Amino acid sequence: MFALNLMNALPDYGWHGPGWFIIIPIFWMLLIIFCIAGFARRRRWTNQSLGAEGVLRERYARGEIDEGEYRQRLEVLRTKMK
Repeated sequence: MFALNLMNALPDYGWHGPGWFIIIPIFWMLLIIFCIAGFARRRRWTNQSLGAEGVLRERYARGEIDEGEYRQRLEVLRTKMK
């Protein structure tokens, strides 16, 4: 009974109850999750769309192939593309 009187004594400010205190944080959490998922998907898509030269660059950067092999394979790729 005291709680009902207390709620009636407080100003309303147009919020229509305490439900907004649950909905707004859920909205922000969902927004953050969608942003993170979107960036992760974009990054994965970018890595998959590198093509042959991109894969070759990555292998050279990781040290899997040396400079001579990199240049040789790059030349082969570029002549086949023409």
